[in-house]
Amino acid sequence: MPPLHRAKPRIVTSLPGPNAAQWIARDSRVISPSYTPMYPLVVRRASGCIVEDVDGNRFLDMTAGIAVTSVGHSHPAVVKAIRRQAGRLIHMSGTDFHYEPQIELAERLAELAPGDGPKRVFFANSGTESVEAALKLARRHTGRQNVIAFFGSFHGRTYGSMSLSASKPLQREGFGPLVPGIYHAQYGNLESVRTLLPHTCPPHELAAIFVEPIQGEGGYIVPPDDFLAGLRAICDEHGALLVFDEVQSGIGRTGKMFASEHWNVVPDITCLAKGIADGMPLGAIVAHAHVMDWPRGSHASTFGGNPVSCAAALETLRLVETRYMERAQERGEQLVAGLHKLATEFELIKEVRGKGLMIGMEIQRDGKPAPQLRDAIVQAAFEHGMLILPCGPSTIRFCPPLCLRRGQVRLAVALLRKVILQLESQAQRVDAV
Repeated sequence: MPPLHRAKPRIVTSLPGPNAAQWIARDSRVISPSYTPMYPLVVRRASGCIVEDVDGNRFLDMTAGIAVTSVGHSHPAVVKAIRRQAGRLIHMSGTDFHYEPQIELAERLAELAPGDGPKRVFFANSGTESVEAALKLARRHTGRQNVIAFFGSFHGRTYGSMSLSASKPLQREGFGPLVPGIYHAQYGNLESVRTLLPHTCPPHELAAIFVEPIQGEGGYIVPPDDFLAGLRAICDEHGALLVFDEVQSGIGRTGKMFASEHWNVVPDITCLAKGIADGMPLGAIVAHAHVMDWPRGSHASTFGGNPVSCAAALETLRLVETRYMERAQERGEQLVAGLHKLATEFELIKEVRGKGLMIGMEIQRDGKPAPQLRDAIVQAAFEHGMLILPCGPSTIRFCPPLCLRRGQVRLAVALLRKVILQLESQAQRVDAV
C-alpha cells in the first residue's frame, strides 16, 4: 500500500462511521457547544494532504486545518525538528529566560518581514493573541485610542480582536460591551475610511488601521490594487500605524511569504499565526524596532515562543521558502483554472478569486448569495472524500497544504464537479415531483 500522503480518498463506511459516531457522542457530552464542526469528521491521522478518520475513511484535505498545516500534515522534517527539540527543552518561558530557538526564529521573521531597517518580534500562542498584542502596542506607541477595522473582517475571538472583527453577528452577540474606540469601514473602499475621519474618528486620535491584506473568513476577498497603498498613505498623513493581519494569508499561502508583498506595501506591524509552525501553537507580531517601544513588563506570554513551537516554525519557514511557496503559486494557478472551467459549466459558480492557494469560489442562485446551497456542496464533498470549508455569506474556501500535488488538484476539481452534478440532479428530481 502507498504511504498515507500518497493515498487517494476512499469512503469505506457510512459517514459518520461507527467508531466516529461513538466519539462524537462522547464529544457532545463534554466539549463546549460553542465549537462549530461542519461535518462529522473524527481524525485519527493525517499526512501531506490526506486525512484518515477513525473508521479508515480517507479524505483529500483542501482546508489544511483552516490554513494551518502549511507544509502538510506531519511533514517528516517538521516532525524531526519537534522530536529533536522536545528531547532537549520543552519549556522555559521566553518571557523570563532566553533560549536559542526563540531568538533564531525572531531573527528569521525580522529578516523575512516586509520593510527595511531593524525589527522586533513578540511571540504569542495564536492569531487572536497576536492581534491583541498589536492592538495594545499600537495604542501604547501612539498614545491614541481609536482604531479603524473593516466590515467582513475576522481577527479572533478574544475581546480586543472580537471588537475589531465584523464578520458574523453571532461572534459578537451577547458579549457586550466590547472594547471601545473601534470603528468599521467598508473593505476595499478608501472613501469609506476617509469619511470616518472628520465625522466620528478624529485623525489626531487614530492609533492604527487594522486590515487583512486578503480578507479570510469574510469571503477570501482580494482588495482593489490601490487599497492597501491608500491605507498606507492615510496612516502616514495622520501619524497612525498600519497593521496587517496576515494570520491566514501569511507564510507562503498566497505564493509570496506575505500577502502584502503582492502590492509592495509595508506595514508598521504584521500579525502572524496559523501556518507559521505547521500545526504547533504559535503566533507573533513583527514590528519596526522604533514602534515596538513598550517598556519592560508591559506585555508578555508564558507559552508564546515555546521552544518546540519555535523549532517547528524554523523548519516550516525553511520548507516554505525553499520548496513550497513556488508550488503554492503553481498549484493555485492550476486550481483557479480548473474552477474557472467548472464555472463555465455550472451557473451557480459566480466568481473564483484569490492568490496562490488562498482561493474562494462564490456560490449564488438567481444572482443572490446561496449559503444553503454552498453548505450542501461542502457536506456532499465530505461524503465524497474531500474536505472543504465555507467562508463569507456564500463562499467555499480552498486553503490546502502548500505541498498539494498536481494530481490532487485535478482530483479536487473532478470531485467538485461530481458533487455539483449530483446536487443538481437531486434538485431536478425534487422539482419534477
